[in-house]
Amino acid sequence: MSVDLQSIKADKVVDARGTACPGPLLEAKRAMADVPPGGILEVLSSDEGTNEDLPLWAENVGHEFLGVVEESGYWRLFVKKAEE
Repeated sequence: MSVDLQSIKADKVVDARGTACPGPLLEAKRAMADVPPGGILEVLSSDEGTNEDLPLWAENVGHEFLGVVEESGYWRLFVKKAEE
């Protein structure tokens, strides 16, 4: 199933722009506690390393990395929280 990331509605958005690795990943981990099972977390990051770190973390803990949208000067990354 393909997800239209441009129109996705995240349950929680973390704006980690301006923070360097591992800041965005740590903020994502904290924020995921507020996302319901099956919900979507959107992470805004200006650190390119997040594009590698976030999918790896999601896979390791059982969440689904949905993809990334490149904006002007930052990225929007989407993770679907694992069902309980």
